[in-house]
Amino acid sequence: MTVVYVLAHFDDEYCGLPLIDEARAAGKDQLFLYVVDYPSAAIRAQRHAETRRFLTWLGLDGARAVHLGQASGAVDGGLHRALIAAYAALEAALADVTVERLVCPAWEGGHMDHDMCALLASQLAAARGDLPIEMISLYNGQGLPAPWFHGGRPLAENGPVRRFALGAGPLIRWMLAVRFFILQRAWLGLWPTMFWTYCTRDFGVQRLDPKRIRERPHAGALLYERMFRVPYEDVRAAADAFLAGRSA
Repeated sequence: MTVVYVLAHFDDEYCGLPLIDEARAAGKDQLFLYVVDYPSAAIRAQRHAETRRFLTWLGLDGARAVHLGQASGAVDGGLHRALIAAYAALEAALADVTVERLVCPAWEGGHMDHDMCALLASQLAAARGDLPIEMISLYNGQGLPAPWFHGGRPLAENGPVRRFALGAGPLIRWMLAVRFFILQRAWLGLWPTMFWTYCTRDFGVQRLDPKRIRERPHAGALLYERMFRVPYEDVRAAADAFLAGRSA
C-alpha cells in the first residue's frame, strides 16, 4: 500500500514534511508525482535534484520523486490548461500501484496549479473507490490585501484540521530543511509566513471533500488572481470542462 502525493512543483513536498515523517515512521511506501514542467531542461534538472536530495535526507528513496510534467505538457502556471494530459500521466504512473491514500496541495486559491492538483486527486480517488485525500495548505490570501498572504494556514472552508504539534525539535528540523531549496527565491517570502503559522497554530492537514472542488476556494479575490493575474473564472471554466469530460 502506497501513500501517493499529487504535486505540482518540485519543493511542494517540503510543505508536507510532518506528514511525510508520519508515513515514514509508520513504514509506509511513499510515491511523489509532479505534474508541472519547467521552461528549460536546466531548471527542470536542478529542481528535480533538489527534491531527490531532500527525500534522501529524510531517509526515503530519491527515485520515488517522479516527474510527469514532461509527459503532461503542463507548464508552470498552466496546469489548468493541460488537465486531460496530466490526468492521463497520473493514471499511467499509478497503473500498478496499490494506493492507500492521496495527498495534495489544498484547494485554497493560492496558486492555480496547486488547486488543480486537488482537482486531479479528487478524480483519481473517485476512480479508486473514493480513497481518502489529505490536503496540505501552502499559501492563500484570504482576507488580506495584496501582496500579503498566509503561509501554511488551512482555510476554515476546507473543514476540520488534523494538527501536528511540532515542538522545538521538529520545527527546527523543518526550518533547516529549506537549505535544499535555497536557490528558489520564493522561499524568502513564503518561509517566514509558514514558520509563523507552525509556531502559533502548528502544522495541519485537512480531508478533501470532493464537493469543494466545485466551489470557489474562498470569498473575495484569490491570491493567484492578485499575484499572477489569472482570473478564477478561467480556471473554473477549465476545471468544469475537465469534470464534464470525466462524467461523459
